[in-house]
Amino acid sequence: MNRSLKSFLLIVIPFLSFACSSAPRFSSEKEKLSERSYAEKEDLSRYEKYPVLESVEGIASYYADKYHGKITYNGEVYDMNGISAAHQTYPMETIIRVTNLSNNKNVILRINDRMPYWKDRIIDLSLGTARELDFIEKGLTKVRIDVLKWGEGKK
Repeated sequence: MNRSLKSFLLIVIPFLSFACSSAPRFSSEKEKLSERSYAEKEDLSRYEKYPVLESVEGIASYYADKYHGKITYNGEVYDMNGISAAHQTYPMETIIRVTNLSNNKNVILRINDRMPYWKDRIIDLSLGTARELDFIEKGLTKVRIDVLKWGEGKK
């Protein structure tokens, strides 16, 4: 092997091996999730007294482990046990109060993800939110969404 080729390979091969190494991926495997740290629960209680800008009633569902650990529309890591929601059209970072109309429990949260179009559903909530609103067993429930602050995130 000639000297210039040998020098070239000594320089390039270490970079190729680095560039070809696998990047970390988000997974729903339990052992990987237990190592991952999520943001602390966000305190949105300051929005409790905000005036309602818009109210909508309809059916809510929740999503959980299929998306746990994956990246949400706004770039955060989805935590199924956290308090968050996906909406079809509300801008990211919109602050809402979701009230379960069957038991009057409510949660203030912010929109951080998109949901697919469902003609019979208006919002998709995290498992943690569904737990707070007490409708995990049912899977779906009628809710009222009160917009408290419009988000300025991407649409």
